[in-house]
Amino acid sequence: MKKSVVLAEKPSVARDLARVLKCEKKGNGYFEGSKYIVTWALGHLVTLADPESYGDTYKSWKLEDLPMLPSKLNLVVIKKTSKQFHAVKAQLNRGDVDQVIIATDAGREGELVARWILAKAHCHKPVKRLWISSVTDKAIQEGFSQLKDGKRYEPLYDAAVARSEADWYVGLNGTRALTTKYNAQLSCGRVQTPTLAMIAKREADIQAFKPKSFDQLIISVKDSLRFQWYQKESGERRIFDDQHAKNLKEKLEGEKLTVKAVKKQKKKTLAPKLYDLTELQREANQKFGFSAKETLSTLQKLYEHHKAVTYPRTDSRYLSSDLVETLDDRLKACDVQPYRKFVSDIRKRPLKADSHFVDDRKVTDHHAIIPTEQAPAPSALSDREYKLYQLIVRRFLAVLYPAYEYEQTKIEAEACGEQFEAKGDQVLALGWKVVYDTKAESEGLPVVKEAEEFTIKNCTLTKGETKPPARFNEGTLLSAMERPQAFMENKTEEIVETLGKTGGIGTVATRADIIEKLFQSFLIEKRGKDLFITSKGKQLLDLVPEDLRTPALTAEWEQKLEAIANGKLTKQAFISDMKQYAQSIVGSIKASDKTFRHDNITGSKCPECGKLMLEVNGKRGKMRVCQDRECGYKKNIAKVTNARCPKCKKKLELRGEGEGQTFACVCGHREKLSVFNERKKKNKHKQVSKREVSNYMKKQNKDEDFGNTALADALAKLKLDK
Repeated sequence: MKKSVVLAEKPSVARDLARVLKCEKKGNGYFEGSKYIVTWALGHLVTLADPESYGDTYKSWKLEDLPMLPSKLNLVVIKKTSKQFHAVKAQLNRGDVDQVIIATDAGREGELVARWILAKAHCHKPVKRLWISSVTDKAIQEGFSQLKDGKRYEPLYDAAVARSEADWYVGLNGTRALTTKYNAQLSCGRVQTPTLAMIAKREADIQAFKPKSFDQLIISVKDSLRFQWYQKESGERRIFDDQHAKNLKEKLEGEKLTVKAVKKQKKKTLAPKLYDLTELQREANQKFGFSAKETLSTLQKLYEHHKAVTYPRTDSRYLSSDLVETLDDRLKACDVQPYRKFVSDIRKRPLKADSHFVDDRKVTDHHAIIPTEQAPAPSALSDREYKLYQLIVRRFLAVLYPAYEYEQTKIEAEACGEQFEAKGDQVLALGWKVVYDTKAESEGLPVVKEAEEFTIKNCTLTKGETKPPARFNEGTLLSAMERPQAFMENKTEEIVETLGKTGGIGTVATRADIIEKLFQSFLIEKRGKDLFITSKGKQLLDLVPEDLRTPALTAEWEQKLEAIANGKLTKQAFISDMKQYAQSIVGSIKASDKTFRHDNITGSKCPECGKLMLEVNGKRGKMRVCQDRECGYKKNIAKVTNARCPKCKKKLELRGEGEGQTFACVCGHREKLSVFNERKKKNKHKQVSKREVSNYMKKQNKDEDFGNTALADALAKLKLDK
């Protein structure tokens, strides 16, 4: 009997597939059953060959040998995972196998992982595709009952290859040209360089910003009724002329104010949309300080290991209509503390496919991130996993609640020819806001009538000052990558339209890696939560060709990759353009008369080559790295820890080696490691242990009649705090 090889992306998913498909026999790198053989990759097992493999010319880095433009890029097996590649290859080429089922992640990169393995293994057997958005048993069974024809996903594979080859031609040529021209470790890329340019532009805007002082005029007519002045023509509430503000105040004191209109309007606000990956990364960074990379890796564990959430690498914030019938089962999975009350409220009403969160037109490869029908035990989740799962569940419950309703009252008034306004909201129904523990606080206004007059009792001028744009943190940088139009000069309607169609620069799946690469290349650094461009980053932007710095170019490339995935553009045409562009980059760098200067050289010599070391701020602390790119020596000298300063509560750096290790804080606090450990030991009895938290949570989940939601919330918070 012929069998099918099922190729998963990771061992954890392979184990789940094997269990559902009843493949109980364990072999070398695979599971086998009567109909299926399940094997797995370890992420990428195959990749594009390095330049050195194309002959002696590229083995040494020389500017005169550039650009590197092989007519065809070769595939190689990644050395450290070659054992698993050969195990997979052996199963693919078995005589009793007549079909391959690709079961890697359902997306562009997942397609690339599988197809490159098939290509390198010289496997040309018919291909089917498993395309699922969660790895619960139910989803796997349904997916295998609806396998897709592999030919349908060949354009997606072409787009993935085109993206990878474009990064090779543009990134490697640009990086080698910069590095050899200036004898420094300089790198560029079609996404990372425009991203760096956006950080630089924000910094330039901050430095160029000149604050302006202003006043705002508030008048009181009775204890609970205050009005704010505004300029009739523009609606501006700020007064930038100090003397004018004082004159207004003097003119109005003790005068009569007349009510011109009282407007009441009932309003509704729907719940925030479901999460896509970028929105979840933004919120996790804002609430918990997670990096984009940390959020994505944690989500992957929730998806693959715990099977608690759907596919994370999605750019949609909507569900498709076929998921509506699964909502009740997903609600049942959420029917544990601290969500039980909300689930009970939701199930009292019929579940409707509201267009606010269900729209087939706005779902491409994958729908929004929501809980699966399989509830994880809270005690099984790490702190980071629990926090992210809680965000996803609360957002899911919120969209199933009715709208938040309130009545807005606006009172328009006039005094001495000047315009004034008072606003207040009266809550009518909290709706979805109960999920976020919002209190029913109203800012109502006292009852007044049109034409009613009041004497102005008090005039107050409140001082203010315009503020510069905020520096990026990882969350706001993700937003800028998604909508980079604001960071471009001379943008045309065509460029704006292109950026709108592509969703910005990079993809939801690659943006976290791009930010991480900027840190690793020491082009940006983090101070607190804010991101700063380094001197190296600023100089790099001055050295790269101008058009590589603009988001418009890379957005146009992303649009072309999307066209390849949709079968509207050939991979060959795109790669031809990329080769020409790589050639122009190298020519521009060769012709440049600019220079690069290290401004972070220390007095310490490299123990490997003797050259002076550079001091850089790595993402996790200070490092010393050799300035010679061919040496590559690096050493940590200060590591950012999770230990907190007893004075200002900021994270401490650990400096030094051995017994001389010392904690240091930006506020000036210093403490030897031995003293810190002793203090920690004394305070240990005051802290809640992980086991105590786990026992509380287990008891909470087992107790079906748990009615004390306040206590339940406290226990949930206890775990969160821990």
